[in-house]
Amino acid sequence: MPFISWLNPPHRLLSFFLAVTLLPAASLVWMGWRLFQQDQVLAAQRLQERREYAADLIVRALHKRLAEEEKAFGDPSWTKANANADDVLLVFFGAGTWEAFPKTRLLYLPYSLPPPESTDRLFRSGEEYEFRSQDFAKAIAEFRRLLSSDNSMVRAGARLRIARNLRKAGQFEAALAEYQALAQLEAVLVDNIPAGLLGRRARCALLAERQRFDELRQEAKVLRADLYRARWLMDQAVYRLHAQDIADWIGPESASERETLSLAGGLAWLWEKGSVVSTGKEWSSQGRHSLEIEGRLVTLLWKHTPERTIVLIAGPRYAEQFWLATLQPILAAQSVLLALKSSEGQSVHGASRATVAPQTQRSVADTGLPWTLLVANADPQAEMDGFAARRRLLLAGLMMIVILVSAGSYAMSRALLRELAAARLQSDFVAAVSHEFRTPLASLRQLTENLVDGRVTTEERLQTYHQAQARATRRLHRLVEDLLDFGRMEAGALRYRLAPTDAGTLVRTTVEEFQQEVACRGCTVEAGIESAGCRFNADREALMRALWNLLDNAVKYSPAGRPVQVEMARSGDWLEIAVRDHGLGIDAREQKKVFRKFFRGSASVAAGAKGTGLGLAMVEHIVRAHGGTVRLKSILGQGSTFTICLPVLPDGPNGKSD
Repeated sequence: MPFISWLNPPHRLLSFFLAVTLLPAASLVWMGWRLFQQDQVLAAQRLQERREYAADLIVRALHKRLAEEEKAFGDPSWTKANANADDVLLVFFGAGTWEAFPKTRLLYLPYSLPPPESTDRLFRSGEEYEFRSQDFAKAIAEFRRLLSSDNSMVRAGARLRIARNLRKAGQFEAALAEYQALAQLEAVLVDNIPAGLLGRRARCALLAERQRFDELRQEAKVLRADLYRARWLMDQAVYRLHAQDIADWIGPESASERETLSLAGGLAWLWEKGSVVSTGKEWSSQGRHSLEIEGRLVTLLWKHTPERTIVLIAGPRYAEQFWLATLQPILAAQSVLLALKSSEGQSVHGASRATVAPQTQRSVADTGLPWTLLVANADPQAEMDGFAARRRLLLAGLMMIVILVSAGSYAMSRALLRELAAARLQSDFVAAVSHEFRTPLASLRQLTENLVDGRVTTEERLQTYHQAQARATRRLHRLVEDLLDFGRMEAGALRYRLAPTDAGTLVRTTVEEFQQEVACRGCTVEAGIESAGCRFNADREALMRALWNLLDNAVKYSPAGRPVQVEMARSGDWLEIAVRDHGLGIDAREQKKVFRKFFRGSASVAAGAKGTGLGLAMVEHIVRAHGGTVRLKSILGQGSTFTICLPVLPDGPNGKSD
């Protein structure tokens, strides 16, 4: 009976209504869920498509840039420009000749020097005394006879053997002097080692043996500096031997020395793969390659012609400046990051996040470039959050539809409109000022939590916390007042109460209050105030706010530890208040726009500095209301000076302002 009674007309109508409403609602929910899943797949697919498209653009741009570089190979202007560039080595090989630019970066030759003409027969008699008879005095006498030889190699060999015998005889100071004399012969080769290098290394070895470490460190540092300036011509084996000895004495090379070493290593690698015609090997007419040397990505470009071979060995800084810099518009427009792998596969250059999946890879074989490219979305989580917001909106819409069917279209429509309106208002408000409110709110929250949790146990710390809360509260109050006052300024409803005011007192008070506000951040403000007793008509609160905004901007856009200067001086009938910082500076093309509301300079945006873009607009509005002007002087990268110029009151009969 209960089931039959449920089929009575009112219940049938209710059942029919439930069927008509719930079944479509359930269908909509199911379809919405399917759409939600498809949207997730679509979001990932769009990110991948963007990476693929960006990778194609990057490959084309790099091909174009490298082709331009290779086309200019050998042009005198190209050679001159690249010879002065950082982190690059140019080498020109001809028929039995070679030339490097700059010469100081070719630390060693990639091939072995030909053996010199043997002079061993001239030293046999002295070596008989040295090694068989152990008569070092006679050996020294024999070798000294050879110092008068016309052959510089013979003289260098004699010097080396004299020093060696003096060392064996225990005459260490005399041996050091002979090694010094040997070093004076500089480029003369002794067994394919420059005499200057051989003599100075031998001195260091003898000082190490005698444990004269202070002298050793001093001489080894000078020797390393000359070695890394390519003072002598030598092959790789000789260079490695001496560099290792120096490292054993005074530690490993510096980063700049390893940079130069990596360039020479790139040429050595290329020589092993193929050399100039005189060796009987052949190069491909043109080529590109990259490899990891000394932990750095080294890129090689070469071009071989019947007359000569041109080789460019570039480190990461050169590649960044001359090749990868052209990609910045593409990377910014497509919101992607780029990392490079060498041809052998080690990832050594680029954004670390680009090496983490998901990523798009373009191999050397696919592109013909010297690197494998890794392209990743710059901020995939933010982009996925954007898609997630859309999916959340989709789920909310489905719920709204269910509620709409259940509760009625009118109530649901109004609720939807209210929610959308609130969301828009909240989004606009948060987008405009959230970054300005975040810091004081975070401070208040942390301080309050510490107080509530009872972590503050001393009266001194409690007072410090209260002062910090007061500063954060004042900061929030100023932000709110700035927004409200700017709205009144825009509407023309703000009225200024002008009254005679002492300029020095106003500026000093503002600077002192601001200094207290930013002292916890390690910022300092230096004030130089002249024209004591100078007065002008001013709305004290408004003008202090304008000066505060200039100080706040100066601190915000200055590196930590650099002071901000405030100077006040009278110039005729005008009072000038200047606020100077040593921060980012403003591009000359943007200096006329900085006083527009909501405008922010490109340098501050690139540096990630936060702001609403209202501060300078308020400053100009306030100063104009006082009959004054604001001047700006700025140099990009060196800092800015904002100067407020206000008319002063005429002097009284006593020579002071009334």
